[in-house]
Amino acid sequence: MSIESDPPTLPRRVLGRRLREMREVAGLTRAKAARKCEMGAQTLWRLECGRNKETKKMVVNALCETYGASAKERNELLWLVDESRKDGWWQSYADVMCPEIGMFLDLERAASRVFSWQWTTLPGLVQTPRYRRATWDISTMLGVEIEPDREIVLLRKRQERLYDSECFSLEVALSEAVLRHPIGGLETMAEQLDHLIELSSLPNVSLRVLPFATPNHIGIMAKDFVYLEFPEHLNPVLTEPPVIYVEGFTGALYLDKQFEIDRYQSAMTSILQVALDERDTQRLLEATAREYRS
Repeated sequence: MSIESDPPTLPRRVLGRRLREMREVAGLTRAKAARKCEMGAQTLWRLECGRNKETKKMVVNALCETYGASAKERNELLWLVDESRKDGWWQSYADVMCPEIGMFLDLERAASRVFSWQWTTLPGLVQTPRYRRATWDISTMLGVEIEPDREIVLLRKRQERLYDSECFSLEVALSEAVLRHPIGGLETMAEQLDHLIELSSLPNVSLRVLPFATPNHIGIMAKDFVYLEFPEHLNPVLTEPPVIYVEGFTGALYLDKQFEIDRYQSAMTSILQVALDERDTQRLLEATAREYRS
């Protein structure tokens, strides 16, 4: 198969992955699905790999009909078609046509490795429900509507990956400020720190803290970010490159250009060079939890 020279954009990659998953759920081979839509198998292959130069909504609509897609799924895919035509990508919470798209959750679900550097709050993968609810109390000040029960179910579903040590690893680096800010109150934070200690015993989870006295490091300038790596494919051409996720006050930035990846990989190295090791981190977590209970 020939390979398009254009690298896939992030929305194009997600669109392709979703179409491939829908085809597999429908029980169709690529060749059979292509025939039903009156298109070439190679064309569908390029679309599923995110390597088509331009995606036509007519094609996506035809595939949705073939796969029996719901109206919600169809709207999300058509939204991704529009987004794939942009150079660079910023998902605005206020203006996005399909706010339930869950771009980050889709990437997190597909990733084999996640590194999260957090300056103020804990990443969702390690939050307790009580801590999570406390962060929502802050969000309501901004007029953000939350469905607590649904969101807790989603949080637990995301966290199931932590117990799949063969396919997923999580590395979390935290500023000590994350531990010292009593989100939800002292009891909630003590429970949350206990949970972090428990998670740190998992073979595929690494937690490391940077104390206030840590020397200067790039993480101070980089602020919060999440680095996601994806599984290696037998065909190296089909291995998805890493993605950097940077969440802002009004939206989320997704970076996948090589120079951006290199810059954030350097930041990761700098952060981990000065962070406490895992054992000293556990001691700090235990001491801080005791302080909250005293």
